[in-house]
This record gives sequence, structure tokens and C-alpha cells, in this order.
Amino acid sequence: MSRMLTHKFRSLILPIALATLFVVTESAADSPSSPLDVTITIDANVNRHPISPLIYGVSFGTTQTLKDLRAPINRSGGNSASAYNWRLNARHAGKDWFFQSLPVNPDDIYDQFGEEFVRLTQAANAQPMVTLSMIGRVAKLGKDRERLSSFSIAKYGAQQDNDAEGLADAGNGVLLNGDLLTNNDPDDASVTHGPQDELERVARLTQRFGKANAGGVRYYIMDNEPSLWHLTHRDIHPTGAHASEIANKVIAYSNVVKAVDPDALVVAPEEWGWFGYNYSGFDQQYSSVHGLDHTPDRTNQTGGMDYVPWMLTQWKRAGKPVDVFSLHFYPQSGEYSESEITDSTDVALARNRSTRNLWDLNYRDPTWINDVVALIPRMRQWVDTYYHPGTPIALTEYNWGGDTLMNGATAQADLLGIFGRERLDIATRWAAPAPDTPVYKAMKLYRNYDDQGGEFGSLSIGATTPDPDQVSAFAALREQDDAMTVMVINKQLQREADATLEILNYTPHGRVEVWQLRDNQLARLEDTSYTDSRLQATLPPQTVTLFVLHAQQ
Repeated sequence: MSRMLTHKFRSLILPIALATLFVVTESAADSPSSPLDVTITIDANVNRHPISPLIYGVSFGTTQTLKDLRAPINRSGGNSASAYNWRLNARHAGKDWFFQSLPVNPDDIYDQFGEEFVRLTQAANAQPMVTLSMIGRVAKLGKDRERLSSFSIAKYGAQQDNDAEGLADAGNGVLLNGDLLTNNDPDDASVTHGPQDELERVARLTQRFGKANAGGVRYYIMDNEPSLWHLTHRDIHPTGAHASEIANKVIAYSNVVKAVDPDALVVAPEEWGWFGYNYSGFDQQYSSVHGLDHTPDRTNQTGGMDYVPWMLTQWKRAGKPVDVFSLHFYPQSGEYSESEITDSTDVALARNRSTRNLWDLNYRDPTWINDVVALIPRMRQWVDTYYHPGTPIALTEYNWGGDTLMNGATAQADLLGIFGRERLDIATRWAAPAPDTPVYKAMKLYRNYDDQGGEFGSLSIGATTPDPDQVSAFAALREQDDAMTVMVINKQLQREADATLEILNYTPHGRVEVWQLRDNQLARLEDTSYTDSRLQATLPPQTVTLFVLHAQQ
């Protein structure tokens, strides 16, 4: 449970001036009265480029899930990874679960941070991404591997909440008057831990699984959302991390990895979102009281630069300690939330449009962000300008919510199409969805729609629609059989779409397989054909349809 609460409080960590999360309401949902006529133009000679297979990754996927989704990469991360003790196989849950240190449950996929995670991932022929701890302390257990608490009620007094169903003595670190408990002894539930400890961990992994160039762990992630340590792990890192602390720690821990396994790839900085791209943890903590004027790190350390770009400049000076530039992103209109509003019309419409945050240079996010995000182009521009041009970029945490909704499935299908079209190198969804959900089946439509390895193509080509908030489309050529694959997503909540696919620079006629996700059912529909370079189809609302075009000579 605690791992799935990792991002529950995202809208609460902003400065008071920015803390109000609001949803932009559109006047009305689409009318079901008449189908939307939409023309989709597919051009096999436009915007041709390879699609990285690593964009179809997940976090905490089981062996069976990885095999069924044919997911090529699997991430072990989240807040508990920041203070994982590999020697004890114990994690420190931090804010997610009453600041407890707990022994790893071998039967819980979300508890896998060590060697078992590597084993189960490799059993599916996927690549593991292992998170190293840089925070300075890791979990400690009691006698007989008992849980320990950083904010013991017996030691520190009554608190506003406690783990009533588990370790009742574990408080939430908030006193009855609302003040944060700040005088705790970090030795209560954690021990010190540094670069040498992680060097020994990497060495152990290479001894068991081999080095990166011989089938071992290829990706090492530098901790998790370090600018939030003062919130997620305030019991062991109560002061927000300075920009220089994180920049220097990434260099030091990268050196650890490279000393043991020079071919392994270091992934950083794993920051949490818009505010975490621009301000260090110290400045985020400072601004929650003093506002954003004259934030100390921006004034004294980064020379006025935004936090993440500044770190890239420091890493450039240090050589090339980071091999993959990684960030996290979650939409902020309630799309990813555990509240009842996730299936409201307003949130559904927000899901339909907020995927623009990943690519659209003209889309201004209407939430507290109130800016153009254009995340994938922005990341590429940052590495090209401040680091080393061409450095791979990764979105190692993202989630648009609605796992049990078709609206969530249309968003997920849109995201995977965007990743391929925009040339993202790696993406790992937080986390692997349950197999009986629409979102899972949307991912499967890209990777294994027929349970025989049927997949979306690997060479992206041009696909345009008039309004991607209503109907979006993505196209690619498939190398193994020269098929053209076209993914069409009718995001409309109630309205059919009468779609005309105009197919340019490809054989003008042929057979078409049709696979469709509708009402949480993924099925093959009756084959059809396209002639004179045109394909007609009626798409029900909230559906994802894959057309596989087999050209006839």
C-alpha cells in the first residue's frame, strides 16, 4: 500500500503561493448526437525515425507482466528506494508509511529493490533499472527483523496519526498541535550509508549477474526525487537538499558505479516535476515559508539558473558522469489521484488534453504550473545546450491515472504514441498496471496485441489529425513484415468518429487487420481493406484501434 501512495501528496508540496490545485472545466462534454468527421493523414515519407523499444517500460513489473506486455525495461524506484538497505534487504518507507523501516516482503513486487528484482526482471528478458541510495542513511531493523519507527509515540509523545493496523507506536511525525516533530534521533530507524556501501552493492550485483556488457545490470538510477527528501524522508534528511549537494552526490555515486562496471549507465537526476526542475530542495523548502523571491540556492549556488539545467552544467564540467538524463512528470489537474474526482467529466477532459504537456510548444498548462512544459523537447534542448548533445533522455516516472477507466486507456495509448513520435529514449510507467485494467490492455495493444508478439511498428512515420484532444493518431512501419501500423485513439467521451485515413507514399491498396480496445475488451475485429490509398472506419467513443495494413503488390 505504501508504495502506491508515493505521489499522493504532490499537490501539497508547493509553496503557499502556488498550492491551490485547480481544474479547468470545459463547457460541456462532446455531444453524442452525430459522429465527428475526421481526416487522418498518414505519410510514410515524413518524419521517419526509429522508435526506441525502451519507451514501453514499467516500474515493478512481475515476470509474468513483463512477458505479457513484452516490456523491455523494468524500474525499481520510488521513495522506499532512497533508503533501501541492501545488506538487510529492508526498506525505509518515509512519509509514505509512517516513517517506518520494514523488512522486505518477498511476495510483494513493490518490495523488490535488490537482487530478487534483477532476477525476476531478467527472467522475462527485460532490463532492470536499479536505484542506488544517495540520501546518506538507510533502513535499520530491530531484533528478529522487527519494524522500527522514526517517530515513536512512546519516545516522542502523541501524534496526529499512527499505524493503527501495523506498528501502533509508529506516529506520523505531526504533533497534536499541528507542529512537525523535528527533534527525532535518526538512529532510531536508520543507519549511516555512503558511497563505499553502494560500491559494495554494485560489486555484489556484478558478481551474481555479470557486468553490464555481459548480461548484468545496465542501468543504475541515482536515488529518487532528491529535491523532496525533506518531505518524503524528513526524519533522516530534514533540511532540503542544496543544489550543490545533489550535483556532487551524483558525480560521486557515478564514480562508484563506473569504478566497478565501466559499461553500466548512470541515470539522473530523477526529479519529481515542474517545481523540482526549477528549484532545489533547499529552495523548495525555503519558499514554502518565504515565497519564491530571493531563494538562497538560486541566488548563491546556481547563479540565477534553474536547478536542473544548472546541474547539467556541473556534470558537463565533471566529464560525463550521467549517461541518461531522467525526469518524472505527473499531470496536475487531478488526472493521477486516488480521490473520487478521477472519473469526473472535468478530469476526463483534462486527461484528453494534458498529454500535450509532453510535446506541444504552444500548450500552456492551465494548472498552478501556468507555463509551457513541452517536456520532451525541453529535455532534449537542455542536454544539447547544457550537457552533451545526443544524451539519451528518459521519463522514468509518469502516470495519467484512470487505470480502471477507458479514459485512462486512451490517455495511456496517446502517451506511448507521443513517446515514439517525439523520440523519447526510455519511459517507465509508475507502476505496472493490473492485467484486468483498460490501461494494461492499451499498453498490450502496442506490444503484444495478439499474444503472439504482434506489435506497433518500429519506424515512426508522419500521422496528423485536426484536433488531437478529440482524436489522435500515430503511425509506424514494421520491419519484420513491412506492414504499416496505425494507432487511432478516439478520446471523445460520448461521440463516435467517422475517420478517413489518407495513406501517402505507401502501396495504395491492401488488406487490413483491425484490433480494438473498447469497454475494457481487446479483440480482433473483422478484417477490412483499403483502396485508392484510403481507409474508412467508424470509431466508437473512448476506444483505441490499431490498423495493421498489409500492402498488396
